[in-house]
Formats: sequence, structure tokens, C-alpha cells
Amino acid sequence: MMRRDLPHDGSGELPRALRDPMLTVVMPAYNEARNLGATLGLVCAALRRLATRWEVVVVDDGSRDDTAQLMSPPPSGVRYLRLARNFGKEAALTAGLVHARGDVVWLMDADGQHPVDLMPEMLQAWRDGADHVCAVRQARDDETWLKRLGTTWFYRVVNMGSPVPITPDAGDYRLFDRCVVNALNALPERNRFMKGLYAWVGFEPRAIAYQPLPRAHGKSSFSTLRLARLAMTGITAFSNLPLRLWSGIGAIAALGALAYGCWVVVEHFAAGHPVPGWPTIVAGLMFTAGVQLLSIGVLGEYVGRIFDEVKQRPVFLVAHDSGAPAEQPAAMAVARPLGLAGERA
Repeated sequence: MMRRDLPHDGSGELPRALRDPMLTVVMPAYNEARNLGATLGLVCAALRRLATRWEVVVVDDGSRDDTAQLMSPPPSGVRYLRLARNFGKEAALTAGLVHARGDVVWLMDADGQHPVDLMPEMLQAWRDGADHVCAVRQARDDETWLKRLGTTWFYRVVNMGSPVPITPDAGDYRLFDRCVVNALNALPERNRFMKGLYAWVGFEPRAIAYQPLPRAHGKSSFSTLRLARLAMTGITAFSNLPLRLWSGIGAIAALGALAYGCWVVVEHFAAGHPVPGWPTIVAGLMFTAGVQLLSIGVLGEYVGRIFDEVKQRPVFLVAHDSGAPAEQPAAMAVARPLGLAGERA
């Protein structure tokens, strides 16, 4: 009988179009108990249609609502991680990626705004060869003009000072091949700005346009202050533009002071005009002091990030893991590259 070999990609593996990959959806959740059940139902139904092997990793980022009760026990196919406190969405995403086991990994929000109808198209892009697929928001008409302006300028500032451009309007709704997940998990940063890390690891993203669905219940937990802090983390982590900007302002101020000094000397000796008095001197000193304080503040932000990094604290701590081995001692903490996982006694 003639042997018929299946095609492969040269590495001994079947091409993606013929594989049955294990799929993982990482879903960070913070006070989303009212939305989580419906979102899980939609996601699990979509995964059943796409693959025979799949899992959903729900990362409870220190929720104060009924999320823990809702996930006790978690539905079939769902792994529930509860962090020891609220570490922030970036840490929750990191925890989910560290614990994800799939060959293909999605990141999705728990509020139901990421449409599951897009999942087949994203998976097909992976089968066509894309290692990184990102959903790019088409419009922000539902946001205030101030938030839209802030988002626009944030991406401009980051991309002007960063050697690695970040795709504007691409949020956390993404699909990764296992090679991208491994690359992200290998990065040692403690101050993690995930959108920047997605871009830094490379693997040219394939963009798919989408429009978020309206929230069924509640409001986003991201306040203006939290968004501002995240923006500051992103700017200081991936852009040196603020440092260059204040260096330029300092140079301009110094040149202006030199020009003004020369003008005063010429006026005094050539025209006999008296040297300007205290008001001019005080105004100049106050301007210079203000520039110095602002530049010190900008520099302090970068120094603060360095201080956080050298402490080498874990990005997250896991208080409970429904998928932990039963034989693992309750008080045992397992060290991971970016976090600590264990279960309370």
C-alpha cells in the first residue's frame, strides 16, 4: 500500500490549517459578577464550536462583589484564579498568561464588551499564519471628548519617543500563538504596560476591526485617575520623550537667559539704561525654579520605576487556584517567573 504523508511546515508539525489546537481564553475580572456569568456562557459556547480542547482562565483581581461566590465551584472548563488583592488589570493579564495552557490564547474582558462573534475570524487569521491578532476599535463615539483627546495624545507621546510603535485603538482583545505567550512570560518587568509589551516582543500583529458591545450592567472600573496612572506607566516604560522634552526646555531657557543677559549689558553700556530691578530678577528666578521642579518630577517618575524594578517583588500573588494539583500542600507557594501561586490553608 502506498504511504501518503500529511503535509507539514518543515518542523515536523502539521500546518495550522490541519491542527486541532488547545484554546485558552484569559479573562481578568474586577467586580464583574453581574456580567461574568453571561460572558462565560457566550465564550464557552463559542469555544465548543471552535475546538475539542479548550479552557477559560478567569483571574479575579481582588473583587469585592460576589465574583468568588459565583465561581465556587467554577463551571466546567473554567479555571478560577483569585489574586490576593487588587493588583491591577496588567497584573491580572500577566497572571492569566502565566497559567494559560493553550496553543492559542485569547485575552478578553469579563464585561461582555468583546464580541465572541469575532473569535472565528481571529482563529482563522492564526491558521493563516498570524502569531498575533489584535482587535482594533473602529470608533469612540460613546466616549467623552476629553477621553478621546487624552487617548489620541497618549498614543502620540508614546509612539514619538518609543522605537517600537504601539497600534492605536488596539486594546486587550487579542489572540496569541503559544510562542508569543512564552515571549511575554519571559519578560521580567514589574511595571507592566501590556500594550507596550505586546508591541515590544515583535510578531507583527494582524489587525481586525471591531466595535465594542455596550455593557449590560454597571460601569467600567477604570476611573480617570486609574487611566492616568496607566498612561504614566506606559509613557515612562516605553518612551523617553519626557526626558528629551525637558532637556529641550532647559536648553531653551538657558539660551533665553543668556540672550537676555547680553541685551541688558549692551543696553547698560551702549545706551546708558539702568539695569532692570528686582521684579525682573524675581520673575526670572521663579520661572527657572518652576522648570527645574517640573523636570525633577519627570525624572523622579523614571527613578521611581527603577526603584520598583530593583525590589524584584512578584507582579501578582495567587490566593486560590481551582486548577492547582490536589496533592499540593495548602501552605506551599510555587515560585513563578513573575508571580507567586499558592493556596491558603
